[in-house]
Amino acid sequence: MDLYEYQAKELFAKHGVPTQPGKVVTTADEAFNAATSYGVPVVIKAQVKTGGRGKAGGVKLAQNPAEAREKSEQILGMDIKGHTVLKVLVTPAEDIKEEYYASILVDRSQRKYLAMLSLAGGVDIEEVAAKTPEKLAKVLLDPLTPLSQQQAIDLAQRAGLSDSLHQSFADLFLGLWRVFSEEDALLVEVNPLALIADGRLVALDGKVTIDDNALFRHPEDAAFADAATVDPLEERAHEKGLHYVKLDGDVGVIGNGAGLVMSTLDVVSYAGESHGGAKPANFLDIGGGASAQVMADGLEIVLSDPQVKAVFINVFGGITACDAVANGIVEAVNLLKVQGKELKHPLVVRLDGNNAELGRDILRKANIPGVELVDTMDSAADRVAELARKAA
Repeated sequence: MDLYEYQAKELFAKHGVPTQPGKVVTTADEAFNAATSYGVPVVIKAQVKTGGRGKAGGVKLAQNPAEAREKSEQILGMDIKGHTVLKVLVTPAEDIKEEYYASILVDRSQRKYLAMLSLAGGVDIEEVAAKTPEKLAKVLLDPLTPLSQQQAIDLAQRAGLSDSLHQSFADLFLGLWRVFSEEDALLVEVNPLALIADGRLVALDGKVTIDDNALFRHPEDAAFADAATVDPLEERAHEKGLHYVKLDGDVGVIGNGAGLVMSTLDVVSYAGESHGGAKPANFLDIGGGASAQVMADGLEIVLSDPQVKAVFINVFGGITACDAVANGIVEAVNLLKVQGKELKHPLVVRLDGNNAELGRDILRKANIPGVELVDTMDSAADRVAELARKAA
């Protein structure tokens, strides 16, 4: 779960990372009142879960409350990389001397955590890493060993941070480590980490991604979820215990196993190039057990998407044999019929692996209208793409 900047700063403050006061508002009048309360120039910052706000005009300086109202009016309602700005953060402007970049993230390729610091903050760090990698200091961290103050100081030395700032940086970075480790985060990032004219290091911005799989350990973090940005189909699927992600396409995809489903998305996209641009409408992994109820829930979710014109069920039988999957499909269709949700879209099924032929026989005998059996994944993807285009 990605957090808004103001939410990230709440966690920063909780774990002792120096940051700023700020007020989240949703109207220009509220921005005027917030600026009035601070009595100093303020910065109006769009709250969206994407980068590039500054370049898009989503961060503006206001010298007085009247300007704060004007600038917030300009930002509220903006579209930034497909994200509509519904609220802004009003913070006092700071006298910035220098800007740095600092982060901790999961490095899956190394199976470790990665700490980074750069003196070239305030810009796209990807650009810094690509064009001037020597400006980005990196230290791999053992996931089983807490970050030490000496490691933080070593990072500061590698980056070339002034000796006079080593101790204050180490204290701040240990706070970021607490956010990362104690909140089960996948990413903690500060850009810019600012050196203020009075000598303080302050996190002027913040980006935190929390591991959804660890939310059971942090029930209080559920308050960070933003209902306005959650797709209703994804929410319903989550309530049913399904691993579902909504995509922008017209072919519903159901499979068993994340790797197989990902491969299915690829072959459907490739096949769609020959059939008017048909694309996957979702990712749905039903896991190892394709019971009738699980299959019914999956089909119901996929078919509830008005963009879906055809459905591809791609199953490789392993622990769960294909005959069990086939029985699940038959019972699922019957369950939907009882609920008044008869199958109205073509359904292409590919079964392979354990008891595949037995599973195909079960579906042939069931003779469900609209259900087609195809032997290979590529052929099935081509057929479902064709059917989706015909139904469009």
